[in-house]
Amino acid sequence: MNFHSRTQLSSNPRTTRTLRLALIISSGAFMFAHSAFAQTSSQSTSFAQAFFIQHDARDGSIEWLGSLIIWFLLALSLSSLGLLAAMSLTNRRQDIMPDETHDRAASLLADGKTDEVVALLQQDDSYFASVLLEALAESEHGVEAMRRALDNAADEFAMKRFRRIEPLNIIGAVAPMIGLFGTVYGMIIAFQEIVRAGGSPEPVGLAAGIGTALTTTFWGLVVAIPALAGHALVRNTIDALTAEAALAAERLIGNLTTETDNAAATKPSPRSAVRSTNGAEAA
Repeated sequence: MNFHSRTQLSSNPRTTRTLRLALIISSGAFMFAHSAFAQTSSQSTSFAQAFFIQHDARDGSIEWLGSLIIWFLLALSLSSLGLLAAMSLTNRRQDIMPDETHDRAASLLADGKTDEVVALLQQDDSYFASVLLEALAESEHGVEAMRRALDNAADEFAMKRFRRIEPLNIIGAVAPMIGLFGTVYGMIIAFQEIVRAGGSPEPVGLAAGIGTALTTTFWGLVVAIPALAGHALVRNTIDALTAEAALAAERLIGNLTTETDNAAATKPSPRSAVRSTNGAEAA
């Protein structure tokens, strides 16, 4: 059986489940925000409307570009929260370093039941099982080949998990830039109002531009802070658990090779058996 192809394909169902979970969480958060916004009063500017819709101070119409920036940041925020929840649920200890699988594999290897260990690992899609399975697939080529396979698999599968959470880092880096774009746009509106009023604008005329600038900055920070913090927490969790799993798999291989070497050392060699037979005949 091709162990390498099995471990490469096993990540596809997990990725599909993760994307579905992120979509469900994001959709639920969006529906909640939409229902909360729908309950606001249409006769006066409420707190929710001030943070979701920007108006032109001169005629009260919707200021579309500023509002679109806010809505885009809102959608980005809901998406990042859904992705963060999905990544947290798919990078728990049981998904990377399951203690039950480790203990069972250690017990079977101690009894020399390698085939049962392989069958156990094939039914488990955790990081530990995938790494150890890749190492055992090279058992016929010796100890060094097993350790090289273990190191390569550990790095490869760890990088796959890191790449899955990288969108959180990208969102956290891009969101403040989008908010800054809205800030600059809002200040342009404010200065245009000053020019239009001949240097003596009404406070209401300046409020629209300044409001757009501050609101877009607010939403940019709302998106960036949870995304960057969540990315750091999940990345640290993955780093710690994958290191622990790789070390545990290496110890199991070390115990397996030690027992094999001991068995080979205690078994009499053919030459020693011949010498002992000749000595007995001579006596």
